[in-house]
This record gives sequence, C-alpha cells and structure tokens, in this order.
Amino acid sequence: MTVREPPPLVTYDRTRRWGGLTRATDAAFITALAIIGGFYLLLIIALVFADGWFLYFNTQGEHGFGRLVAPFISVMNSPDIRFALWLSLVSCFIAAVLSVLVAIPLGYLLSRYNFWGKQLVDAILDVPIVLPPLVIGLSLLILFQTAPGKVIEGFSTRWLGWGLTWFGVPLVIAVLAFIASRLLVRFAFDDELPAAAKRLFLFVPPLLAGGCAVLVIAAIPSGEFNEPALLTFFNRHTTGITYAVPSVIIAQFAVACAFSVRTMRVTFDQISPRSEQVAMTLGCTRAQAFTRVVLPEAWRGILTAGTLAWARSLGEFGPILVFSGATRQRTEVLSTTVFLELSVGNINAAVAISLIMIFVALLVLMLVRLLGASPFSRGV
Repeated sequence: MTVREPPPLVTYDRTRRWGGLTRATDAAFITALAIIGGFYLLLIIALVFADGWFLYFNTQGEHGFGRLVAPFISVMNSPDIRFALWLSLVSCFIAAVLSVLVAIPLGYLLSRYNFWGKQLVDAILDVPIVLPPLVIGLSLLILFQTAPGKVIEGFSTRWLGWGLTWFGVPLVIAVLAFIASRLLVRFAFDDELPAAAKRLFLFVPPLLAGGCAVLVIAAIPSGEFNEPALLTFFNRHTTGITYAVPSVIIAQFAVACAFSVRTMRVTFDQISPRSEQVAMTLGCTRAQAFTRVVLPEAWRGILTAGTLAWARSLGEFGPILVFSGATRQRTEVLSTTVFLELSVGNINAAVAISLIMIFVALLVLMLVRLLGASPFSRGV
C-alpha cells in the first residue's frame, strides 16, 4: 500500500500587502481604485476651496489675511447669527443624545432577536432616510395639529419650561457627575477602594451635583415676579412645540435617529454573542450582561452613532423650515440662516456661514475620532 503525500502548504506572501506590492497588476489595480476615489475627494476639497476663493475676492476694503477673516468677523458680530450658532450646537447635541438613547435598544433588538414583523420594523426605520426632508417636516406639522398632538402641545406650553428648569438641567448635571465619578473610580481607584466605598463614591457626587444645581437655579432670580432666570429663559424659548425650539430638536431627531439605529445594529451584529452568553452562565441576568459586557464592547459604535446623528442634525434644513420656521432669535439655526441670507441677496454672509458650519463639523468629527483612537477610549 502506498502512502499518499500530503498536499504542499499554501503560504501567504507578506510582501504583497499595501506598501509592499510586488506585481505590476496589483499596483495598477490599487492605482485605479485611488484615482476613482480621488475624484470624489477632490470634489469635496474643491467645494470648500471655491467658497474661500469667493469670499476672498468679494470682500472689499481689506488686504491679505484680514481680507479672508473679515467676512467671518462681520457675520459673528450679528446677534442673530450668534443665536443661530448657539441654538445649532445645543439642539444638535440634544438630538444626538436622544438618537443614541433610542438607537441602542432598537439596534440591539434588531441584531439579537427574530420576532414577528421584524422586516416591517426594519423597513419603517428606513422611512426617514428615503423620504424627502420637506415631507418629514410637513408630516410633523400635521401630526401636531391632530388631537393627540394638541394635547402634547398644551402640556408643553404649560409644563415644559418648568420641568426643564427643576428636573432637566439638574438631571443632566447629575448624569455628568455620575459619568465622571464612574470613570474616576474605574481608572484611578479601581484597586484601592472596597466595593461599599465605590458605590458610595458613585452615587453621592451626582446627588450633591444635582442638589447644588437646584440651589443655584433658585438663587438667580429675574423678572418682575422674581422667578428663576433659567425658568424665564425656558418659558421664552419653549412655549409650545410648533414654531418653537422643541420643534427644531424634534425635526433633527426624526431624521438623525434612523442613521443612529442603522449604525448601532451593525455594531451589535459585529459583536459576538458568545461573551454575553458566558456572562449569563456565570450568573448575570440579560440586563447585567448587556450593560457590563455588550455596551463596553460597543463603545466605538455608540461614539460613531452619536457623531453621525450630530452631523446629520447640523445639516438639517427642510424639516426645520417647514415645522419650526426660520424666525430670528427664536428658531433660526445655521442651515436656515444660509437660506435667509441668500433670500435677501447677502451671498457673502451665506458663504461665510456655510464655511463656519464646515469648520464646526470638521472640528467635532476630528475630536471624536481622536477620542475614539485614544488609549483612554480603548480602556473604557
């Protein structure tokens, strides 16, 4: 009987990686891919460069570097545009946080479970992505003209400002204090404090921070009725929903959340359920395995989902214009500011605001990417 020799082992040539290509066909293929992708990259760079070129050659009375920055200084001297910038940053942040809070459970359910109607739910979540933005704004406007919408509108008119003053702001401060305490315990005192001291250190600072916030809010009065200044501010800007600040956040959230859900579903699909199952075999409940095992592994996906929602909210225009309007010092954000400046023929201001939006978006995206690539984020 003859013994058949085993087939020769197939070895991988490590020199054929990127930067070490040995064949001319590989180099030609990669070059073709780079050329095709480079066209789109050059288009984006050309768009930004064209805006800067236009501003530079259409600014009168300045020379050199001052000619380039003069339009931005002129734009930022306007209180209306400063308000639009502030409202854009705040509303985009709130919409991004709400989108992530909704996207995490939805993405987890769609990734881990099969249930009746799952395909229908998946299709419904794509509706805000495929619909024209103006249709979403019109649908929101009609929704809040129905009987349930009017009930929500009336509740918002009466109680939203009060709730944000005495519960919303202190809660946000307490949550930030809790996150800071948790990070401090994990990275600074993880091996030094006993379990009881850790729990005490986690919950006492948030309670103190929230209580101090309430005292500070109550100690700063304004107006003839001597009510808290923050309550006066919220009552001025959150009276109702339609054509008010809450409508801006709702319009941004309605579109941005769909992108966050897609991102979180892909994130959970890429996380193996084995570690979660092992945690449950060791005594964890499903909720404990989710919070202690799955969420830390999904940290980068959560960061990406929040960034994507924030960027999408910043560029939102159609739903805000229809549902919120473009009233100066009330519902004007940067995207509607560009429209308003164009409508009165102030092209220089419109281009300057567009570049400000680009710079702000690039700054936030770069900061998030640096945070996601840092050793600190890898340890979370």
